[in-house]
Amino acid sequence: MPQIYEPEVSQAPRAGLIILQSLVLALFCAFTLRLWFLQVHKGEEFVVAARENQLRHAFIYSTRGQIRDRNGKLLAVNQPGYALTIVRESCKDLEGTLGQISAWTGIDVDKLRKKYEQGKRRVKPFEQQVLVPDIPFDLLPRIESNSVFWPGIEILIRPRRVYPHGMLMAHILGYVAEANEEELEKDPDLRPGDIVGRQGVELVFDKRLRGNKGLKELQVDATGRELNSKVLRLPLGGEDLPLSIDLDLQAFASKKLEGEAGAIVVLEPATGQILALVTQPAYDNNAFTAGLSQLQWSSLQNHPRHPMQNRVIQSAYPPGSVWKLLIAACALHEGLITPGKTVFCTGSYTLGTREFRCWKKEGHGTVNLREALVHSCDVFFYQLGERLGVDRISRYAFSAGFGTPSGIDLPHEKGGLVPTREWKRKRLGESWQGGENLNLAIGQGYTLVNPLQIARFVASLTNGGKILKPNLIANAPIEIQGDLQLDESQRKMILDAMADTVERGTATSIKRADARLGGKTGTAQVVKIAEVREKVEDMPYRYRDHAWLATWGEKSGKSYVVVVLIEHGGHGGSTAGPVARSIYEYLFGPTPAKVVERQDRGAERAGRPD
Repeated sequence: MPQIYEPEVSQAPRAGLIILQSLVLALFCAFTLRLWFLQVHKGEEFVVAARENQLRHAFIYSTRGQIRDRNGKLLAVNQPGYALTIVRESCKDLEGTLGQISAWTGIDVDKLRKKYEQGKRRVKPFEQQVLVPDIPFDLLPRIESNSVFWPGIEILIRPRRVYPHGMLMAHILGYVAEANEEELEKDPDLRPGDIVGRQGVELVFDKRLRGNKGLKELQVDATGRELNSKVLRLPLGGEDLPLSIDLDLQAFASKKLEGEAGAIVVLEPATGQILALVTQPAYDNNAFTAGLSQLQWSSLQNHPRHPMQNRVIQSAYPPGSVWKLLIAACALHEGLITPGKTVFCTGSYTLGTREFRCWKKEGHGTVNLREALVHSCDVFFYQLGERLGVDRISRYAFSAGFGTPSGIDLPHEKGGLVPTREWKRKRLGESWQGGENLNLAIGQGYTLVNPLQIARFVASLTNGGKILKPNLIANAPIEIQGDLQLDESQRKMILDAMADTVERGTATSIKRADARLGGKTGTAQVVKIAEVREKVEDMPYRYRDHAWLATWGEKSGKSYVVVVLIEHGGHGGSTAGPVARSIYEYLFGPTPAKVVERQDRGAERAGRPD
């Protein structure tokens, strides 16, 4: 038989097959492990992540606490407000969107871009980032109707602060504004676009007024449109704030000061409660809620009469002859004077080679403390100043509350200036001179005070010598800050002299028969006195003296302190006097017509720049 040829079959190496099988098995195991890792180990995390693509959180803004006067009248309220926001995650064309917002609002696109960049690090991509904190209502339909073309743009509804009385209460209430970078850094509860107190009691009591935001969960579609929502945390509204201010009295006093630059303080001496705190000119704090333009801000800042300045606590003036009340108290405290101690005023007083003149050229003749206060005799107080010296005067002035802020619940209060030897050496590099004691004794020279300090001091004369913290909050606890260190007879001596000043001295312009009133006028020089003084109306406004009148009044168990300052007003009795008289007419009722006529004639006869 022929031999049949069978081809040889080649076989793969056994080792290679094993390797291939191992690789397939390894890949299968890796895939299985990865699937387990994603589905089981990381499953819950990815479920949450998937849900976050559909759900997002949004804050519910709390209502800011309302502010009322002592009678419950509203001073600061809330109305619905509208902010324009952007959600970065939904925004497809940032530059185009910013340009469209600029076209709607008129805000420069570079300013919007800067604000957007600043807020990015504080706001999550799926949260609303406020770009325009306040937009007018009539702009809403236009934005809403076009929002479909600009995904990411959303309207946020939240409370908007409104001040019904505008300028009347601006320096007390202050205003709110959008939180800046510094405020955001200091307060972790704040987010970009949040509104905070920026001035006045809005600033001082911001935390109490602000409240706490709530939180809600939103379900949205791919375009960001809200489908459903659930409240996770309810907002907590801010605390309402009752002030000691009497709105009607505030309005009345403001009207009396209209057209002038100056200040009025009305307070209860027994409690320190402030009933009126007026400063003119004023500004409209509502303008700050929407945000001022650079032009508006510059106009306020550069106004020649500085309407943003709270003259009651932020301005400092020479006290003029009102300061003689402090010098009298200091001399009594130091035991340097008695009721019978007299000085002969010839119209001038000589110290070394220098002559210090009294306001009355022919002099007052023989005067004691009472008569010196009634007629504001400079020579009497020159001699007191020389005997007391700067050390004792400054020490007593500090203890009486001058030279330091009063602690009133308003920001940026100035303490004024009580000069000392050390102050002059450090400030001017000069030693204290004897003649400066004389100027110090009549409220001229370096001494600076504010109207609230004068009101607090006059109040301490009538309330038993207690120096109280001035209170703006209704029914706040009485806080005693110091004591005049005078006994009752010494205080009575000064009070009786002030009452006589109203009856027959330089403050007859406030005299009335149905109430007991006391006062002290003051004329604070702003330029060096000339040999021959011009009439006030003939002098340039900036050279005219400031007019002071510090008073207290009692009737039917009610007691008040009223202090009036009119910048460059001239004579205290004739300029500030009628203003104070009107306020007492509001507090105590009208003054009989015949009394008013005698007051006006008395003010004319006084002829005193004091």
